[in-house]
Amino acid sequence: MNPEKSNDNANIIINKTNGVKYLQFKKLLKYENIVHGYSLGTDLDFRTSYGNDNEKLVNKYRKSIESYKKMCNAIGCDYINIVKPNQKHTNCVKIVESKILKSEPDINLPEYNNTDGLITNKNKIVLATTNADCILMLFYDPVKNVIANVHSGWRGTLQKIAEVTVKKMMTDFDCKPSNIICAIAPSIRKCHFEVKKDVKDLFQNEFDQEEFKFCIEEKIPNEKWNIDTVMINKILLLNLGLKPENILDSNMCSVCNHDLIHSYRVEKEKFALNSALISLV
Repeated sequence: MNPEKSNDNANIIINKTNGVKYLQFKKLLKYENIVHGYSLGTDLDFRTSYGNDNEKLVNKYRKSIESYKKMCNAIGCDYINIVKPNQKHTNCVKIVESKILKSEPDINLPEYNNTDGLITNKNKIVLATTNADCILMLFYDPVKNVIANVHSGWRGTLQKIAEVTVKKMMTDFDCKPSNIICAIAPSIRKCHFEVKKDVKDLFQNEFDQEEFKFCIEEKIPNEKWNIDTVMINKILLLNLGLKPENILDSNMCSVCNHDLIHSYRVEKEKFALNSALISLV
């Protein structure tokens, strides 16, 4: 199935609370039992590690915690309740039953090593992911009251982590795909996700069905290609049974909007991170 393109920014609203700018999805705002948001602007940085210098690591961690405090205050949740995977470009999705640390956010803990997605049906737990070009997806089943937060870089997309997430919601929480809403945060888009033959071949081999063909476009003959990883994820979700109207795309490219959204391709080794948060209240 090929999803219909939604109008630019039709799915989102941009807010500013106490100086913190963030994006929210209009459809998710209709539900009173969840809060969510995606940070915008360059003032906040959610990166918790930087190089090998201990002082830099400590300073980055402190700035990240302060950024989470501000973001959580803006959307109405407690930063102490944050649980965040370490994001290693896997398709590993874990269920969060409870917080581990009681006085600090659960960040960089071994329990979430090699993990790129989290699911919970517990109130107050704030699921967090970060990006600087990669795709972040917020999932919500309003019938079963289950949420998920997923990081899907191009490697995660190749490993179909979005599909893994929905199937886990189905098997572990009895969710029906037709009830699940997926909100796609700003990320690098086809216009700027340019790859060489090695990566192009990986995608062609994994997504060789006809419905994915238009997601890979040759830019320079036999040299460079542009890949629409967002559309690939949309097709995967539709094929699982999500309704087109429940796939909400921010339609924002991190490279095109690097004044609002951190981009590794623009900032290189000095890149910072944005964060997507979702919580049951």
